[in-house]
Amino acid sequence: MTCFLCLQCGVQFTAAAAPPDHCPICEDERQYVRWDGQAWITPEELAAGHRIVIKDDAGLLGFGVEPRFAIGQRALLAQTAYGNVLWDCISMVSDEAVAEINRRGGLAAIAISHCHYYAAMVEWSEAFGGVPIYLHADDRKWIMRPHPAVVSWEGETRVLSPALTLIRCGGHFAGGQVLHWKREGGDAILAGDILQVTPTRRHVSFMYSYPNYIPLNAAKVLGIEAALEPFAFDHIYGAWWNQNVIGDAKTGFAASVARYLAAIA
Repeated sequence: MTCFLCLQCGVQFTAAAAPPDHCPICEDERQYVRWDGQAWITPEELAAGHRIVIKDDAGLLGFGVEPRFAIGQRALLAQTAYGNVLWDCISMVSDEAVAEINRRGGLAAIAISHCHYYAAMVEWSEAFGGVPIYLHADDRKWIMRPHPAVVSWEGETRVLSPALTLIRCGGHFAGGQVLHWKREGGDAILAGDILQVTPTRRHVSFMYSYPNYIPLNAAKVLGIEAALEPFAFDHIYGAWWNQNVIGDAKTGFAASVARYLAAIA
């Protein structure tokens, strides 16, 4: 039995003797099936041709897969005095990555912005003794590998510790969530692409589908704005290496909302 990974989105599926017939995440209009057709890869095949790179990204420890695999996101480690949380996920686990996190105090939990980055979340949880994986209940249907470690939380916020709070922003998925981090050096929002950091690294944008260029509607953008209004933050960390807004991020976020709404009006 093998937990196959979708070659296009990198999400891992429940163990089976043969690959699934299709990937619901890629068949959804927010993603896409690869042009050569649906395809799968085993964890062993992925590890044979790829490695995990571990490096600093604007002051946070990040984990990515090289050569680029699937959507290409990287995970971040939120290190706090109350326990460390892995934010977002990648499609493979390595002994080196596990050892690096253990050297920094281990892992208390995993939290993921939305289903495009669920990746090998169960393998990551099991590598640290089955730590909880916090996903919003509104996105439960997109879990392709159910597991007892998954916590489907409900409501608008979930406090993980005095330093870390999950915020349901919605956006391109109903349960899209970000992680607010109270920390020295400036409070931060770990956003995945719920807030898509633009190449200027001063603003963010909002899309229903990034690969298919479908903009998010005004009501959902205003919903994101309302969800984040109570929280102070100086930085926004995006989904990919070096795509972060460092300094004065809440001002940049407000300006981004205003210009986005003006553009789609």
